[in-house]
Amino acid sequence: MTDVISPPAISAAGSPSAPPYDPRLTNDDLAPLKDQRWGSYNIFAFWMSDVHSVGGYVTAGSLFALGLASWQVLVSLLAGITIVYFFCNLVAKPSQMTGVPYPVICRSVFGVLGANIPAIIRGLIAVAWYGIQTFLASAALDVVLIKLFPALAPYAVVEDYGFAGLSALGWVSFLTLWVLQACVFWRGMESIRRFIDFCGPAVYVVMFLLCGYLISKAGWSAIDLNLGTVTHTGLDALPVMLGAIALVVSYFSGPMLNFGDFSRYGRSFAAVKRGNFLGLPVNFLVFSLLVVITASLTLPVYGELITDPVETVARIDSTFAIVLGALTFAIATIGINIVANFISPAFDFSNVSPQRISWRAGGMIAAVGSVLITPWNLYNNPDVIHYTLETLGAFIGPLFGILIADYYLVRKQQVIVDDLFTMSEKGAYWYRKGYNPAAVIATVVGAAVAMIPVLFNDAPGMHTTAQYSWFIGCGLGFAVYHLLATRTRLAVRVPENHSPTEKVA
Repeated sequence: MTDVISPPAISAAGSPSAPPYDPRLTNDDLAPLKDQRWGSYNIFAFWMSDVHSVGGYVTAGSLFALGLASWQVLVSLLAGITIVYFFCNLVAKPSQMTGVPYPVICRSVFGVLGANIPAIIRGLIAVAWYGIQTFLASAALDVVLIKLFPALAPYAVVEDYGFAGLSALGWVSFLTLWVLQACVFWRGMESIRRFIDFCGPAVYVVMFLLCGYLISKAGWSAIDLNLGTVTHTGLDALPVMLGAIALVVSYFSGPMLNFGDFSRYGRSFAAVKRGNFLGLPVNFLVFSLLVVITASLTLPVYGELITDPVETVARIDSTFAIVLGALTFAIATIGINIVANFISPAFDFSNVSPQRISWRAGGMIAAVGSVLITPWNLYNNPDVIHYTLETLGAFIGPLFGILIADYYLVRKQQVIVDDLFTMSEKGAYWYRKGYNPAAVIATVVGAAVAMIPVLFNDAPGMHTTAQYSWFIGCGLGFAVYHLLATRTRLAVRVPENHSPTEKVA
């Protein structure tokens, strides 16, 4: 059981009342929650929204085209998602028990000021992916608009009607979804919870309908779990399977790192674990099977393998079906975007200057930044996508490993909540001028080493090694931090002689 020093009384508005928290570290959004109401279904729905997107569909389908037998792919999927499940439970506990978001719990590791380092790293990564996911959803909306209004088709051609690399119609779709996401976000976490409770199940309904339609066209005998020719057998398949496992973990590394932003709302840690089990191993396996069955049926029905669900529904000879399918996938992508790439930078940027940047302001900073980076230009370059994914793992891995090492091994699951919000030099998390040198050094070492195979991808063996950038960064961050925090002059002083009380969830 986690020990936490009880937080001060929280007013109905969510603000700490006594003892006073330092305003440089506090606002209503960052303070410990008074009410934690999310149950297992809410966490389950969170993961459904995170998985059920165009990106999730293509990622799962791509694993079945690696030249492995179907059972090998399923083993890889289960292994990868089980690792994600286990790690999500580890990162969920400190935030659920204390009621604080990811950047605030990081203060116990990096220092009350040093926590801005992981917050900014995660926030900037989320901004890039927020833009990319919005672009993917807008592509689905383009399909709907052209189907309903064929006269708009010329405006979808970048060469004729384009600006900054995006067509005029693309700009309309992108900005429309950009505004819709901002509106959902602006209404607060309860509205977001209701939205994601709807998104995940909605995609299942459409995917089952799409699958049923394709079966009616091709017949049950056309289903083939091998999307490509099996080219890897025996021990030769092992490296490919390990690469698939790494891909699954890397795909979820972003939301896995800041999962505390959501687990803090869980009514109990047991409820969070149940939601994780349903939303990760169970949901991901069912979703993956549905993906491969649907994709395999596109071959006999359309004469080619289609792994993009939006393109699949666009081939249907029914305007209603196309509109329903494309809109559903657009809504689902909005769901993953909000939970994975909007909420995280909202808390992260707010943590930098709580009195100047509210949670909503932090989210809008991320939204504006997502337009300025012109994400369609990033996504349209496969080399950039490949580089971005591996860089993401290289930087997120150490942050994850350091948090886990500190909370479970160094501090033995004890958190003094009051000291997360004080600038006093006597506070447990002041370290050296608000920064923990051990955590900073471990982050630099872990990220720098993990980036070597990413930067020198053409060197012998580096291309394969780069796939494991998250694991390399995580392992090094974990090991280096634990060594520095326990066996050197940078050792962390764990407060003693406290009488911690268990926080009532």
